[in-house]
Amino acid sequence: MFDAHVHIIDPRYPLVENHGYLPEPFTISDYRARVAGLGVDVDGGAVVTASYQGTDQEYLVGSLAELGPGWVGVTHLGPEATDEDILALDRAGVRAVRFNLRRSATDMKLLTTQALRAWELVGWHAEFYVDASLLLSLEPVFKKLPAVSIDHLGMSTRGLPYLLDLVDRGAKVKATGFGRATIDDVGDALRRIHAVNPTALMFGTDLPGTRARRAFREDDLAIIADAVGDGLDAVMGGNARAFYRI
Repeated sequence: MFDAHVHIIDPRYPLVENHGYLPEPFTISDYRARVAGLGVDVDGGAVVTASYQGTDQEYLVGSLAELGPGWVGVTHLGPEATDEDILALDRAGVRAVRFNLRRSATDMKLLTTQALRAWELVGWHAEFYVDASLLLSLEPVFKKLPAVSIDHLGMSTRGLPYLLDLVDRGAKVKATGFGRATIDDVGDALRRIHAVNPTALMFGTDLPGTRARRAFREDDLAIIADAVGDGLDAVMGGNARAFYRI
């Protein structure tokens, strides 16, 4: 199984207070113990940079080196990032740039420039933490980007029609954060996304689930299995491995 959305919070590296929030540590050892306790066999995944990690790359490079083959990184880039910085991160295993539109003020011109630059240099796709109800307003940006994914099922039921339209045009969606999103029926949302494009959904635990109403739990896997049927293997690994170019 490929875990397409994990946050590693290592106290050896700096954190940035975000809206007054700083998370508790969640190290690689903590992650491994947590998934083992859930009976989940993970052989690869994506370490995702969160808002409280700013643009620090040291923690991400260190985490990928410790986790080993099969793991990739998703980073935030500062406006000062050079081409060589991006190339070095790619060599370290980073495969995407993330834009947090939920908790950070974002310059859309800079976002577009960064995303296109990362794609042209190293083939990184762009990941968005955003309420799907805002996707229509982001259409001018998405029209310019070759490859995108949306975190946590797009966060809300009211944004689902916009999300499905984006999926129909090739966007990926992370089947993550069920305790974070305000979706009336997670199973129905999964079914509808999968029906539009069976290569779209990518499973992730979103551990440790910081600021979520609840963290990932084992019965979330049953919700996914029921929703996607014969497509389970793809959702639990194949789709993400292809997208992240494992």
